[in-house]
Amino acid sequence: MFFDDWEGVFRTVVIAVCTYPVLIIMLRISGKRTLSKMNMFDFIITIALGSTVATILLSENVSYVEGIVGLGMLILFQFIITWMSVRFAAFNEMIKGEPRLLFYNNEFNSKAMKKERINKDEIKQALRSNGKAAFDDIHAVVLETDGSLSVIQKQEQVEETMLKDLEK
Repeated sequence: MFFDDWEGVFRTVVIAVCTYPVLIIMLRISGKRTLSKMNMFDFIITIALGSTVATILLSENVSYVEGIVGLGMLILFQFIITWMSVRFAAFNEMIKGEPRLLFYNNEFNSKAMKKERINKDEIKQALRSNGKAAFDDIHAVVLETDGSLSVIQKQEQVEETMLKDLEK
């Protein structure tokens, strides 16, 4: 249960030493987008990459080359999906979704809050995280596609049309 043999330990060490640099090189080639703030798709890819690395390291049923090909395929898929999302707006919306206006001009958008499963306390927490104690100074709060909440102050220059587009 705690120890089988030194051969398994040695295999894990050798595979880890070989896999780690390959993973770093693949991530560098794929670009910063792979490691950026995550939307739902990026989150899934990150979990899949971690699972694949764990399988390469710990499963004797998966050869090193098979594991590296699996990693390469996941990173290639992520590259293709992000390449398409940058070039095709409809595809981008399908993958990322859209930002959602949750608070605007001293009013909560309860319909959007229910749809996004966000409550007032979470919006208040976002205000506090941005150094604001009250809604009086806030023009809008937006749920971004990566799940973060953006707080827009009243004194900031805001294009009204930009925020109106989010009111859907």
